[in-house]
Amino acid sequence: MSDGSPASLDWIRTLIGFDTTSRDSNLDLIKHVKDYLSGLGVASTLVFDDEKRKANLYATLGAPDRAGILLSGHTDVVPVDGQEWHSDPFQTVEKGGRLYGRGTCDMKSFIAVCLTFAPKFLARGLTTPIHFAFSYDEEVGCIGVRRLIDMVNGLGVKPKMCIVGEPTNMQVTIGHKGKHSYRVRTRGLEAHSSLAPAGVNAVEYAAEAVAYLKGMARRIAANGPFDALYDVPHSTVHTGTIRGGTALNIVPKDCTFDFEFRYLPEIGHEDYFSEFDTYVRETLEPQMHAVDRSTGFTIEELSSIPGLNMDPGEEVVTFAKSLAGRNDHGKVAFGTEAGLFQQRGGIPTVVCGPGSVDQAHKPNEFVSLEQIEKCERFMEKLMDHVCGR
Repeated sequence: MSDGSPASLDWIRTLIGFDTTSRDSNLDLIKHVKDYLSGLGVASTLVFDDEKRKANLYATLGAPDRAGILLSGHTDVVPVDGQEWHSDPFQTVEKGGRLYGRGTCDMKSFIAVCLTFAPKFLARGLTTPIHFAFSYDEEVGCIGVRRLIDMVNGLGVKPKMCIVGEPTNMQVTIGHKGKHSYRVRTRGLEAHSSLAPAGVNAVEYAAEAVAYLKGMARRIAANGPFDALYDVPHSTVHTGTIRGGTALNIVPKDCTFDFEFRYLPEIGHEDYFSEFDTYVRETLEPQMHAVDRSTGFTIEELSSIPGLNMDPGEEVVTFAKSLAGRNDHGKVAFGTEAGLFQQRGGIPTVVCGPGSVDQAHKPNEFVSLEQIEKCERFMEKLMDHVCGR
């Protein structure tokens, strides 16, 4: 940082320049990173999706037959559609001590710091390997990383711990909520609106179901259970979209809505879902069936992300705190790949990365230069720990 700029600034600019919105391919970015690592003498393993439009990248710096420290991040970003940006979201703009661009906060800056330090790790010589795991489609349900974890599970030696670089203001995060999302389709019976009792109004029955979910949300917010380490200290229930009906004078036949549970990992979501499903099956559907037996509800799970729940005394927690230079730890309401590394991969995992989630997914997303510099100091301390000289 001789000129006052973060050492990783060039890599941040490079990664932001790739439009890796989740609906599109990330292969150009992955190829660029693979070629860079190859130039350093580091081989990469790519794990593709079914269409080979997207890939995860896994690489090891140092001896591949020893358990090392895994640094993980996702390469995809959320869309910019309909957002009012003051600059090109896929060009990094530095202004007022901040770097603006889609992914600067969530979470390409962490990946950039990892890549910047790769040649430094290698030059000093690693006594403990560093593993990179860069995944696709985190923003749409942590989809890609599942295949990567399955691949890692098949290796002779797995990483002994993992740090996921999602934005936590460089606070070591030992827990995040799990998430289950659902799509509910309500089938009614069409009729002329003047004969409304002869039909089954799909919109109205869907609205009753949504209202029940809102009642659950209010009850949980009032009664808990609670965990004060979370920014939102209780589980939440949220309905995000609803669509139904064709015209005011037609009793609607169809209505669809999407909702989610974000739950404390020690609580789970099963009881919440069972309560809602029981209400639909035992209260709403009998009323609908009294008019027509073909009506009713279907509920489809859209995605699931397990929560992260690490004991504060775990080695990865105390180790990450030493690198971050702070004694505190926290928990966050948003989901990450960390829960999958812990549960599916059996790898002790924490979340710690630059930036604040308050800036993620918004127009004019940014990360402060101060946060990047803190992340680089974190990486320097990691290098001191894993390198022989």
